[in-house]
Amino acid sequence: MVKIGSLFLFLLLLLLLLLLLTPTCNGRSTKSRHSAKNYVPFFIFGDSFLDAGNNNYINTSTLDQANFWPYGETYFKFPTGRFSDGRLVVDFIAEYAELPLIPPFLQPGFRQYYAGVNFASAGAGVLVETFQGAVIDLRTQLRYFKKVENWLTHKLGKVEAEVTLSRAVYMFGIGTNDYMSIFLTNSTLLSTYSKSEYVEMVIGNFTFVIEEIYARGGRKFGFMNLPTFGCFPGIRIVKPSNNGSCLQEALTLSKLHNQALSKLLIKLGKKLEGFKYSLYDLNSNIRHRINHPSKYGFQEGKAACCGTGQLGGVFSCGGERIVKEFHVCENPKEYVFWDSYHLTEKVYKQFADQMWRGTGKSVRPYNLKDLFQP
Repeated sequence: MVKIGSLFLFLLLLLLLLLLLTPTCNGRSTKSRHSAKNYVPFFIFGDSFLDAGNNNYINTSTLDQANFWPYGETYFKFPTGRFSDGRLVVDFIAEYAELPLIPPFLQPGFRQYYAGVNFASAGAGVLVETFQGAVIDLRTQLRYFKKVENWLTHKLGKVEAEVTLSRAVYMFGIGTNDYMSIFLTNSTLLSTYSKSEYVEMVIGNFTFVIEEIYARGGRKFGFMNLPTFGCFPGIRIVKPSNNGSCLQEALTLSKLHNQALSKLLIKLGKKLEGFKYSLYDLNSNIRHRINHPSKYGFQEGKAACCGTGQLGGVFSCGGERIVKEFHVCENPKEYVFWDSYHLTEKVYKQFADQMWRGTGKSVRPYNLKDLFQP
């Protein structure tokens, strides 16, 4: 009797396992349908502040890669391609939204997009011409998103895919490189265009991408304005005569861009039915930490934890770039800047906390928690 009972129990468990693994009659697995309905997908577009490792898989230089030590040393314990000692803003946001870490689109073997995907690329700009050929520009990121849209339609059917895309949150952190590249290369752009004309060109191209995603069902958007990149360690040393001061011309460009971005989003909010957005004031919040680091739990606000030269401004972290010499600090949590152009995990977490539940001047008119409501 014991043997017959055991055999019956085994067969019953086997039957339940087969039922769980068997596709539904419309060809979609039970797991897939469950995943699609329970996630608010998170689609990420941007540059190195948001890149989770896409540049690991493209033909580029180490100037636009971070897949070597000491990147990733504090949290992941190995380099993932993120330009930080640990996690980025979007990693924390995914956690708060009860999503898994959102993987890079180009990660080999990854083909499940129910929870979203990360298209961001270090060095990318809004304009195709920004570091062209070495990065995944915003138009190409849009093209990748259209592939994901087709995948969701194939897996879920047209109606359910449309519902999924309308529930999703679309995060943007891009534009810095369109301006910063002017100071890092022998660019003549500002002799061809006035500052206002150039900003208008960047914003115009950005508008096209936002409206394209809206046309494909996107309704909830998150934005970070441009940081005070004129005070990044790597930009402070561009002009030796500045003696490590912020580069005023760069600060002017970020200010003009952020004013234009705010106006654009207000305009789109009136023009596009159902368009909801969250705009995070990255600029002010970085500036506060640079100028008053101790107020936010840091000891050093201007110099980089990893790099060499004045303020750690030489972009040599890891010794895999043009300059091989570098130093790395003992405790990145004491620093605002991880390397010459990027921030530490501790800063990113503070920003993510504000973006998720903040109110008032830092994040408006909605926070990201509002947008992630199903």
